[in-house]
Amino acid sequence: MAKKEISRRDFFSYSAMLGAGTIAGASLLASCGDGKEKLTPLRQPGEYYIPELPDKAIEGRELKVGLVGCGGRGSGALENLLEAADGITVVALGDVFEDRLNGIKNKLKEQYNQVVPDENCFLSFDAYKEVIDRVDMVILATPPVFRPTHFQYAVEKGVHAFLEKPVAVDPKGYRTVVAAAKQAVAKGLSVVTGTQRHHQRPYVAAFEKIQQGLIGEITGGNVYWNQGMLWYKNRQEGWSDMEWNIRDWVNWKWLSGDHIIEQHVHNIDVFLWMSGLKPVKATAFGSRQRRITGDQYDNFSVDFEFENGIHMHSMSRQIDGCANKVSEFVQGTKGSWNSETHEIKDLQGNVIWKWDQEAAEAEFKQHNPYVLEHVDWVNHIRKGEAHDESEETAISTLAGVMGREAAYTGQAVTWDEVSASEQDYLAMVGELKLGPLPLDQFTVPVPGSAQ
Repeated sequence: MAKKEISRRDFFSYSAMLGAGTIAGASLLASCGDGKEKLTPLRQPGEYYIPELPDKAIEGRELKVGLVGCGGRGSGALENLLEAADGITVVALGDVFEDRLNGIKNKLKEQYNQVVPDENCFLSFDAYKEVIDRVDMVILATPPVFRPTHFQYAVEKGVHAFLEKPVAVDPKGYRTVVAAAKQAVAKGLSVVTGTQRHHQRPYVAAFEKIQQGLIGEITGGNVYWNQGMLWYKNRQEGWSDMEWNIRDWVNWKWLSGDHIIEQHVHNIDVFLWMSGLKPVKATAFGSRQRRITGDQYDNFSVDFEFENGIHMHSMSRQIDGCANKVSEFVQGTKGSWNSETHEIKDLQGNVIWKWDQEAAEAEFKQHNPYVLEHVDWVNHIRKGEAHDESEETAISTLAGVMGREAAYTGQAVTWDEVSASEQDYLAMVGELKLGPLPLDQFTVPVPGSAQ
């Protein structure tokens, strides 16, 4: 893909998103109020949520569920839900591609004896409305650029929602999700997100120990998602620009937000979850070296600074033939936690706590966090409890956006700047239809200045 030098000022403008010559100088660093979002802790000291994680959801009223986004993750999430709870009927499906929709529709009939009527299967960019209008609960699993709009509509209709991560790709989407999250709580809805480590037994146990003060006050950490190249789709004959982009969505920044958000949000989220803090500034670098399709980077390295002065280093890479590492490390004044070993050590390196997998297996049968997050979702619905994870995931997502912008521009980017920005990736494409896109203007950012 073409490359375009991008400055800090240019970044928050349509011209930077689309390429040179498009509405040049139209700055979108428009403020929301005074342009600043108060940086408050994600929770107050001593206040934290520990999910109940039984093997299966409690019995209760029959629930009608719909799926919006019938690709691999959406289909997988729907199957996870059916494993997590009884009394769930799939009544509506929505996608833009018939082959994707038919794939899960046929699987539901063959493996789960659930038949979704043809009249409840919808193929369009507005399919989400048709699905949500017919259900009690909905799984939202399209490419993430669409997530804020779909979630907002679900909340307006009073429908419980599961949001696959990330929940947005830009600041406008972030604000939409946060506003909808507050409305969801007011309406008593249950909202769970696909940051499954929040429902992974060893992570939850470590979180509780850290909140109890076992490692002391958090002083920093490191998070990683380094792996080989992700999948991609070469363009096929007969595909429009839009069809190619959506089928190849993990390689296009307007659809995925780039992999620092689409994938690495998991690890960033873990540090924010454990610490209860928001970052105030990000300084970063990244590059594109091996990617075959799309307009994204292959790697990011970000220094996140927090309000109390501590730092967290974030590293993510998708390149074959390199060292892989997917984990989190948190340092405190009394010790440290490492997700690779699920251990807490004191400052002398002695193990003072370790996750006991053998004991957990003796007590529980279900250990798949992709299933357990749906157990938690259904339990809140059937108990009539308001519950929201989307706002916290939105904050983690925006932290990833802040790191992405810092890498794209080569400049330090603050929380105040990114949270107030009017950047809107959907504005890149205009009308949503299976037709042409300005592919020649989907440029790979080049940080800094040539001078």
